[in-house]
Amino acid sequence: MAAENYIQSLLRDVPDFPKPGIVFKDITPLLANPIARKKVVEEIALHFSTQGVEAVAAVEARGFIFGSLLAEALGVPFIPVRKSGKLPFHKIHEEYALEYGTASIEMHVDAFEPGTRVLIHDDLLATGGTATAAGNMIERLGGIVVGYSFIINLAFLPGEKMLSQRFGVKPHYLVSDQ
Repeated sequence: MAAENYIQSLLRDVPDFPKPGIVFKDITPLLANPIARKKVVEEIALHFSTQGVEAVAAVEARGFIFGSLLAEALGVPFIPVRKSGKLPFHKIHEEYALEYGTASIEMHVDAFEPGTRVLIHDDLLATGGTATAAGNMIERLGGIVVGYSFIINLAFLPGEKMLSQRFGVKPHYLVSDQ
């Protein structure tokens, strides 16, 4: 079975969560399978192995799971990108639009040195708002966004196009959901 089909088989759709009309992409069956977890990390690490990644930034909460494993596989530092109010030290934050309102994420100001080549990881790419906010913070701190990795891309939403246009890098994902 091809990697995409294998990974897709371990994702679960949960209709009407967290609210009516939303189909939540549940990765917990994938997390429960150690062979599949390893495969996800191997596939992403292989894709980025020649791109000079010097750090992996991952978005809370599900992005942390594979982001830290990916940083370990690539032998680089892990940078947590958290919801506002969760980091204890000096930080920057970035607001982004949600369907109804706004949210914000933050990162420590000393997370990396200026000029560091950063890969941003999250579990799912939808509208691209959270990923764009993370990229904006990386750039504000002098980092270079070398790529985006996701397990799932919701291709019917504008995230892929938004990130490609804004950062000049095509997001990498393992599964595309039309």
